[in-house]
Amino acid sequence: MYLGRLLPTALSWSPSSSVIVNRLFSTTSVAQAGYKLKSHSGAKKRWRSLADGTTFKRGKAFRSHLNVTKSPARINRLGQTAYATPTQAVKLKKSLLPYGSN
Repeated sequence: MYLGRLLPTALSWSPSSSVIVNRLFSTTSVAQAGYKLKSHSGAKKRWRSLADGTTFKRGKAFRSHLNVTKSPARINRLGQTAYATPTQAVKLKKSLLPYGSN
């Protein structure tokens, strides 16, 4: 349960009466929920957003060591950039930006 105190810092109008009520806390959904959503740390470290904000890119794994046993073609493939599919992009947007981009 959220216990907010009435302080004379921010003014807001109450529809139940014509009295101005002073509130310090926000009345957004975050304040009503009582907690904040965090961005996914693993996704933050692995994925980068492109300029349009709807597509993401990442580096491929398994290229950092033990490359003697891998063919040169495989090493070249692992060095290229991987892009998110549209389905992945929707999930990444939710995990990286839990409250939206605006």
